[in-house]
Amino acid sequence: MKLTIVGTGYVGLVTGTCLAEVGNDVLCLDTNAEKIAMLNAGGVPIYEPGLEEMIRKNVEAGRLRFTTDVAAGVAHGTLQFIAVGTPPGEDGSADLQYVVAAARNVGRHMTSHKVIIDKSTVPVGTADKVRAAIAAELAARGVDVPFAVVSNPEFLKEGAAVEDFMRPDRIVIGADDEQAIQLMRALYAPFQRNRERLLVMDIRSAELTKYAANAMLATRISFMNELANLAEKLGADIEHVRQGIGSDPRIGYHFLYPGLGYGGSCFPKDVQALQRTAQENGSPLRVLAAVEEANSTQKTRLVDKIVARLGRDLAGKTMAVWGLSFKPNTDDMREAPSLAVIDALVARGAHIVAYDPVAMHEAQRVLAHHPGVTFAAAPLVAVQGADALVIVTEWKEFRSPDFDAVRAALNAPLIFDGRNLYDPAFVRAQGFEYFPIGRRNG
Repeated sequence: MKLTIVGTGYVGLVTGTCLAEVGNDVLCLDTNAEKIAMLNAGGVPIYEPGLEEMIRKNVEAGRLRFTTDVAAGVAHGTLQFIAVGTPPGEDGSADLQYVVAAARNVGRHMTSHKVIIDKSTVPVGTADKVRAAIAAELAARGVDVPFAVVSNPEFLKEGAAVEDFMRPDRIVIGADDEQAIQLMRALYAPFQRNRERLLVMDIRSAELTKYAANAMLATRISFMNELANLAEKLGADIEHVRQGIGSDPRIGYHFLYPGLGYGGSCFPKDVQALQRTAQENGSPLRVLAAVEEANSTQKTRLVDKIVARLGRDLAGKTMAVWGLSFKPNTDDMREAPSLAVIDALVARGAHIVAYDPVAMHEAQRVLAHHPGVTFAAAPLVAVQGADALVIVTEWKEFRSPDFDAVRAALNAPLIFDGRNLYDPAFVRAQGFEYFPIGRRNG
């Protein structure tokens, strides 16, 4: 199939590349000339395991191309995926200006039947806005060209997005046009050869499904964080509790790990947008308000532990921070808990020496306003002469450090672990004071 992907951000680039991988002719369109120039020169603007190699292979095969030419993009694909950003507005609602602009461009240039597919995470009712925008442009041109609008939300985890796309749990299609549904079935046939994964539903249900999924996962995270804080007060161990409740098949083990809260480009934005939609429709989601409040507080939970141990005034103290991205296997710093931790520590006078395996370049850009933050080339370099080690992101390379070397490098053997990477008894036997989240005697 000939496909056009509008937007070469995280969702658009992964979608376009994976669809090219199974043989489709994909043209990725973006109005950001600098980003398209980078992609055409062989660069990749985001970090995602396996993506760069897959892009290179499909570009060389002629199945994947990049352009800034809007008219060429509209002319190319029978299927037009809209995968542009939907940043949160000041009131928490999703900003749809880029989605509507992309739809208008399709209406402005289309001369044959098109299926316009909302891939961006958008509020319920967006498909109606897309349909109206295209119809208005066609009317302004005085032409009548058939088209259909489909909702096809993405369910990609950053750090595992290529794997998620190639081996999906489910493929949600919201549509009311039979021809469009058949085209979508054909498009996704290579991804569901061993079992049916495609769920066809009405458009509004598809739009709500994406928000509901992220809101549910965010709820599990905040619930476990609240429970971990309570476990500390009660002298219980949240790891034992996690195993006890996760073994119930009605609950399961996924998203039951306590820590420093959720971040990234999806959960914070989507939780806010869903709350805004609920408020506008007179049905507020009180549970989600609590989820968001708990998450905000949890991001500085480790700072509370540091202050309790070292005092409120951290002037003259150096803190080694391991992990800056909001989760492992990505360089995404959006809403990362590390930002809240670093802001709070610097505000108390601390100097930060930070290390991240992948997100250093992005972190240097985001934290450029902090004169109290420097960056180390390796984990052991970061802890050299530091007064404590603060673990914020659970990268694999942090799981089995040389504890003797870490202890020798630190001024004081203090580890504040926001991701519960280590067994408390083992770390304390190595001569450390260890402060995890919700673990017994933590």
